Amino acid sequence: MKFEKYFDHTILSATATKQQVKKVCDEAMEYNFASVCVNGRFTEYVKEQLAGSDVAVCVVVGFPLGAMSSQAKAAEAELAVKAGADEIDMVISVGALKEEDYDYVLNDIKMVRKACDGKVLKVIIETCLLTDEEKVKACQLAVDAGADFVKTSTGFSTGGAEIHDISLMKAAVGDLAKVKASGGIRDYTRASAMIDAGADRLGTSATVKIMQGITI
Repeated sequence: MKFEKYFDHTILSATATKQQVKKVCDEAMEYNFASVCVNGRFTEYVKEQLAGSDVAVCVVVGFPLGAMSSQAKAAEAELAVKAGADEIDMVISVGALKEEDYDYVLNDIKMVRKACDGKVLKVIIETCLLTDEEKVKACQLAVDAGADFVKTSTGFSTGGAEIHDISLMKAAVGDLAKVKASGGIRDYTRASAMIDAGADRLGTSATVKIMQGITI
């Protein structure tokens, strides 16, 4: 796969404006990234900006805490798809996972999976909050629910992607799902290391700098 197609060019800041989102879309088309990843408000706008390109529209759901109801996440995913989303990145209920309510976690993901049927679903497990055992269990539940990817982080919690976690998640899902690394990937060396560890996709706002080989 071409290096640029590993990237979800991301803008998820609470202060993001349409002007900033347009810049991200323009960059994504210039470099031919895999997707532009945004909050739901911008879904239709990004779809319009990316028209005529093969850059996908990626929208986060249940972001960044994952603590809202499954029904709310499913409704958010459905609205995003109707507005033009090609990919959905949802956050699991971390608390439910930690209290070992695995049926809840499974059904939570399944409801979003159903709501975005036919689209790519990435499941954010927020690795910085989990033990290794919990990470593996989260990956297994995501696969059981029909997810296309498991994803390390929102980038809004206590930590981001780590090489160890990529290797662990890759081993947990095998060939049944792909792995997305996100959070703290801000230079070419780090991005390359994530890919070498098994990441199939990278989420970062520093994508252009990475492509230019700039370390920051």
